[in-house]
Amino acid sequence: TAKSDKVVYPPLPPDFYAGQDVKSRAEKGAAERSLAIPGVSEAGWTMADLMASTRDAKDSDKKKHQLKSDLLALVSKVQDQQYSWCFRDPVDTNEVKDYLDVVGDPIDLKTMEKRIRRGDWYKTKHMLFSDMMKMVNNCKLYNGEGNTYYDCAVSLEKYLASISPMFTE
Repeated sequence: TAKSDKVVYPPLPPDFYAGQDVKSRAEKGAAERSLAIPGVSEAGWTMADLMASTRDAKDSDKKKHQLKSDLLALVSKVQDQQYSWCFRDPVDTNEVKDYLDVVGDPIDLKTMEKRIRRGDWYKTKHMLFSDMMKMVNNCKLYNGEGNTYYDCAVSLEKYLASISPMFTE
């Protein structure tokens, strides 16, 4: 073993981190590591710039994660409704041959959930609400009045109207 393995350093004084919270120490560490990358400081980046960008990125990640959670909760609420059974999966175009001739932009709850989990489609709750209304309108367009599917679409439309404030928060 090397001599350096046997060196014992004194502990840090108790007030060493005074005035710094854990988050700012972590941000500073990330900024220092970034500043050590060749060319970063030469490009004009400062420690303050790097700390701000680290903090902004973390805030952005938190917002995205919160939006994703909120959107998944909304889809789950809709899926829990008894009249949502016909919207849970995509229309089987092998069974319903002319569906794509009538409906140009099909959408369903499973597709919405996949898009949310991927994290790159919905930027706001309103975008999800728009897709849900498109799903209702597609169903009404294809099926017409006096049909079980149409009735489910009307019920879902009423439900969406009742929870629509949740899509604007």
